[in-house]
Amino acid sequence: MQDTADFDSLVPAARLTRRSFIVTATAAGFALATQPIHAQTVIKTDDTGLETGNATVDTGSGALPVYFAKPAGGKDLKTVLVVQEIFGVHEHIRDVCRRIAKLGYLAIAPELYFRQGDPSKYDNVGDLLAGLVSKVPDAQVLSDLDKTAEWAVSQGGNPAHLGITGFCWGGRITWLYAAHNPKLKAGVAWYGRLDGVPSELNPKHPLDIVKELNAPVLGLYGAQDQGIPVDDVKYMQGELESAGKPHEIVIYPDAGHAFNADYRPSYREGPAKDGWQRLTDWFAKYL
Repeated sequence: MQDTADFDSLVPAARLTRRSFIVTATAAGFALATQPIHAQTVIKTDDTGLETGNATVDTGSGALPVYFAKPAGGKDLKTVLVVQEIFGVHEHIRDVCRRIAKLGYLAIAPELYFRQGDPSKYDNVGDLLAGLVSKVPDAQVLSDLDKTAEWAVSQGGNPAHLGITGFCWGGRITWLYAAHNPKLKAGVAWYGRLDGVPSELNPKHPLDIVKELNAPVLGLYGAQDQGIPVDDVKYMQGELESAGKPHEIVIYPDAGHAFNADYRPSYREGPAKDGWQRLTDWFAKYL
């Protein structure tokens, strides 16, 4: 099941039951809130030279909240959609947007759960997954990302240069969006799940859509990830090669899941910095 896989990807040890996961996560100081718990590793990117803020996008079926960051006064900007972890658009995701904006891009993070609920209202991961995340249809997410990309044009974005990056839940979405939008130029998927049991809301997973990819995707994974087996990552790499799709897959031997999440115990500075440099180079090359 999807929830089981997501549980496994979030814990730093072996498989746990739902109850033992919650107990372990709480004991480790794992927080759903936007406040960081590992202050000594948190990266804080200021908004000097940037225009940042909150806005809403008309999707035709509701006002989609977004956070954006871009070079102040920038026009004709290459655009990067930033897709959240399961925890929503909290400060870490906003900081990622500012980091991308410092590279010269328009970065936009949409609140992709807004119809189903507010992730900040949940106090444990189990309830968040069962009560909110599991109710979000892939088709809705992909459509909202399309609307966000369209809205970007009104903010100085260049529709001919569109990229996407995402983390955990958003990493999986990055792969799916690369197969969904023929206008996409590049994607960077951070530890996004590759396989799963099809369901009505999640009919396909990244391994199912390899031949449909429209853009080069860089996949960044940890060998110690408890929810994304290395065999899945290697199999994905083989499928990409067989399909002749431009890609790069990087597996960090000493990293687990969420190694870029600098506000959590899972953070690994070496792989995170290397992954960020690879993202920078990837977008410079393809976007």
